[in-house]
Amino acid sequence: MLQTLIDVILPVFLVIGSGYAVTRAGWFTPSHIDGIMKFTQWFAIPCLLFAAIANLDLSASFNPDLLISFYSGAGIAFALGITGARVLFKRDWEDSVAIGFCCLFSNSVLLGLPITERAYGADSLVGNYAIIALHSPFCYGLGITTMEVVRNRGKSGGALIKAVTKAMFSNTLILGISLGFLFNITGWTLPGPVDDALSLIIAAALPGALFALGGVLVQYRPEGDLRAIGMVCLIALMIHPAITWALGKSLSLPQDLFRSGVLTAAMAPGFNAYIFANMYGRAKRVAASSVLIATGASLITTWIWLTVLG
Repeated sequence: MLQTLIDVILPVFLVIGSGYAVTRAGWFTPSHIDGIMKFTQWFAIPCLLFAAIANLDLSASFNPDLLISFYSGAGIAFALGITGARVLFKRDWEDSVAIGFCCLFSNSVLLGLPITERAYGADSLVGNYAIIALHSPFCYGLGITTMEVVRNRGKSGGALIKAVTKAMFSNTLILGISLGFLFNITGWTLPGPVDDALSLIIAAALPGALFALGGVLVQYRPEGDLRAIGMVCLIALMIHPAITWALGKSLSLPQDLFRSGVLTAAMAPGFNAYIFANMYGRAKRVAASSVLIATGASLITTWIWLTVLG
């Protein structure tokens, strides 16, 4: 199983490493990396989210107990990350929310799907898809709302609602998610050439994002933030799956859904953790380094969880 984890995670590191190497060598400048980041953050990844949600079977095995187990764990991990950053490391509220988001957003697609499939087979992925369908809406909805609340603290209730609504619906990630649900519910489809063009854009989304992350790491080294990064790794890799495990056991989840929930919760923070930090210009060094270090550490922690799950 360890070899399987290496097969899944090593390609991710190679793409990140190539971005780091060419930026470090001066072949790509920070402005080049910023351009790739803007393309992935504001265009390619919203297209990916749109297509993923538009094509999901929203009625397939949406077990409420699975969603309660996973998303209760995610919400608690978010709160723990914010509290730890604020109380232990004396970060301001905006930084604390960005760090909390790193604890919230598991890499459910790039790591969660292939690892679950390799461990338990393609038929075991029903629970993964149910989680993925709500993952981005839940995490971005919670993260953006919390960030806008702390950014607009002290304002009237009406002004706060206006700020949150504006932030939600001027964000291309949220627009991609919303359009995906609209197409899914209505059954609308894109014309063939448009769908083919969308597929080409989507194919560039995750590799481009990972490559840009490598370039970003040249600018944001972890010195001075290692304790905060360690906290993120602990919460994301151990506490979130432990909460999901405990709730899943108490709710008597079926074994396949239970495994999907715990393994998805055990995944390292996804690239979206850096997307969120970059979107607000907060705790970018912690976010970038946490994605990289937690992904590496997940080689060991995922093996531990697979052993626990049996």
